[in-house]
Amino acid sequence: MLSMILASAQIGAGLAAGLSVIGAGIGIGWIGGSAGNGIARQPEAADTIRGAGIVFAALIEGAALFGIVIGVLALFA
Repeated sequence: MLSMILASAQIGAGLAAGLSVIGAGIGIGWIGGSAGNGIARQPEAADTIRGAGIVFAALIEGAALFGIVIGVLALFA
């Protein structure tokens, strides 16, 4: 019974880490694509768009790191 619980915790930790990374990849890719489109449409606003894109990408990366940490804590708690 205990080995089944540990196996479930390992699967949950793997899913948490994997889904966090996949979500971050999709989000950052979407930001990059949208920023590229925005810069192509309004080249004079390139600096503003680029700065906002970097801030949003950092926020997404932080959320992904939070998800990975929660998964690892669930594994070892």
